[in-house]
Amino acid sequence: MKHVKRGEIWLVDLGMARKVRPVLALSIDYEGQEKAIVSYVVRTTSVRGTRYEVEHRARHFKQGVFDGQSINTDPVDYFMRRLATASDEVLTKVEDAVRHWLAL
Repeated sequence: MKHVKRGEIWLVDLGMARKVRPVLALSIDYEGQEKAIVSYVVRTTSVRGTRYEVEHRARHFKQGVFDGQSINTDPVDYFMRRLATASDEVLTKVEDAVRHWLAL
């Protein structure tokens, strides 16, 4: 079974309508749990300039953002392959954007 860790960027099959996209894993370790599911934020190259977007520039990635309004949870089976690990700074900014959008 794949093991997805918080802060990792994975390529995920989001279904026909949403394509295959990179995502940033936000959930904590699920090892040993009954359900192997992962919560994540989608990375997109369609930048809209909202206050919930966090810029992400990295080698081998087109310029894009993690969209704090695109939170999803899916089984680990949808995760195709690990691409990279986000910096602590990017992970913190994405978490802040999600909390801000959810008014937490």
